[in-house]
Amino acid sequence: MITVFSHQAGKTTCGEQVDPAWLDPAGGVTLWVDLSAPTPEETRILSDVFHFHELSVEDAVSEIHHPKIEPYPEYLYLILHGIDFKAKEHCFRTIDVDFFLGATYLVTVHGGVSRSITRVTDICRKNSGALAEGPAALMHRIVDTMVDNYLPEVERLGDRLDRIEKAVFQHPDPHLARRILDFKRDVSSLRRVVLPQRDAVGRLARREFAFISEPLSYRFRDVYDHLVRLSDEAMFFQDRIGSLLDAHLAAVSNAMNAVMKVLTIMSTIFIPLSVVVGLYGMNVELPAFPGGPAAQFWWIGLFMAAISGVMLWFFRRRRWL
Repeated sequence: MITVFSHQAGKTTCGEQVDPAWLDPAGGVTLWVDLSAPTPEETRILSDVFHFHELSVEDAVSEIHHPKIEPYPEYLYLILHGIDFKAKEHCFRTIDVDFFLGATYLVTVHGGVSRSITRVTDICRKNSGALAEGPAALMHRIVDTMVDNYLPEVERLGDRLDRIEKAVFQHPDPHLARRILDFKRDVSSLRRVVLPQRDAVGRLARREFAFISEPLSYRFRDVYDHLVRLSDEAMFFQDRIGSLLDAHLAAVSNAMNAVMKVLTIMSTIFIPLSVVVGLYGMNVELPAFPGGPAAQFWWIGLFMAAISGVMLWFFRRRRWL
């Protein structure tokens, strides 16, 4: 679906078609074209109308790309990632948004529903001044909204980590490793997205490109600070979950060692008992205990109990129990 916003003479209009005359810088038109899950026919607007480079168009129509920024003579190409609000709580996912920033236009391409772009489109429909500051300011508004949407997800990851930590030290369940590994995967996804995204926005904050004015660079600097904090949180989560995984494996190993110790002691105790039973189970004459044939069972049972008691006393004295 294509959504077109054009701002001219203080008025913003919304439609689905792009007039090529609007791309003329002398026309005084600020243009925003949003392509949401575009069809192959709809993506032709990138090459046929805006004449973007084929490599950037190829990246824009691809499903997954890491955040990056690439300058071209007539425009600036930027890939950032926003939170995928359709993802389940136990799985961290993002959706990439492609930006084509020119002197008088902004083109956004994304494969699914983006909360940030939906929010900004609502603002543009209600407020004609949203496009009055220019396409670069509009891009900052979208990027700032995308980064703000990370904060609830990061807080949710923190709550999940607290629950995992509580479970690790209270219930050393072997199945808990699955939750830890799932969380570690989500944190790795967060770091894989936030770190290059931080670098890309940092280049905008340093005003490396002519499309970014000095006042806008200060705004992007604020977004960059938020991404720095998010990257620090991701690194903190990575270190913390690594420590929890080690603690969980140690707890499970200790519990397993305790079980194995009990089983080993039981097996050790039964070794001499098996010898006694084997001896008196042979069809040969053996020395008999006092009391006649009827008392032999009780003597042998008492003898075996004595052997077990002595062995348990020895294990206890050696602090093996």
